[in-house]
Amino acid sequence: MSPEDHARAARDLLEAERRGTQIGLLSRRYPGMTMDDAYAVQSALMAAKLAEGRRVIGWKIGLTSKAMQDALKIDTPDSGVLFDDMAFDDGVTIPAGRFIQPRIEAEIAFVMKAPLGGADVTRAAVLAATGSVAPALEILDTRILRADPATGQTRVITDTISDNAANAGIVLGDARHDPEAVDLRWVGAVVSRNDEVEETGLGAGVLNDPVEGIVWLARRMEQYGQRIEAGQVILSGSFIRPVECPSGSRIHADFGGFGSVDLRFA
Repeated sequence: MSPEDHARAARDLLEAERRGTQIGLLSRRYPGMTMDDAYAVQSALMAAKLAEGRRVIGWKIGLTSKAMQDALKIDTPDSGVLFDDMAFDDGVTIPAGRFIQPRIEAEIAFVMKAPLGGADVTRAAVLAATGSVAPALEILDTRILRADPATGQTRVITDTISDNAANAGIVLGDARHDPEAVDLRWVGAVVSRNDEVEETGLGAGVLNDPVEGIVWLARRMEQYGQRIEAGQVILSGSFIRPVECPSGSRIHADFGGFGSVDLRFA
């Protein structure tokens, strides 16, 4: 793909978000599309949002579980950008029409107290740079069709990365914990929709340790001249499958002693 292709794809995604519609698969439009191309589209999308006055508040890591990687036939996570208009309060009611096809995932969020970057970032460096960890829900949405209606071809990782790793929102629970005082591998959640349990999982589902997700992100960002900044929030990756959230869905994520998160879709 050329720089012009990257810019055009970013414009199409931005317009889809504004209109609440979906575009066709970029992987079908550009059959030779690489992951570098996808991150270039994401960067162009980020630049456009910043130019509109948006502010980066953090990053998300996706496709960290073996199940999701196997489903997309990949062996690496992906990442996206969190903007200020994506942050919602615990217990929020999301207005009807705010998203196209919302889903949620349960995650552990890292709230950073110091910058973090470089190709040699270690687990110890992540813990030293983290101010606290918190229960969180990520709201997913897709500005790209999940499958091409003509061919049945489904999205691949280049589509997902281009679409800001399918990110749409973040809801942080109120609880905060010292990252070195909790074994995050054993932090889990019971996620219910309309009072029925939909998914359960443990932090170990994220690369065997959610801290390793942050290590991966810092190293990946180094490749693109980026770094994690103090004050940013990092979603370390989901340890459950995405839960569909049609209108009227009430979501409760019970993380036990780690806290809880709630939201509702009007």
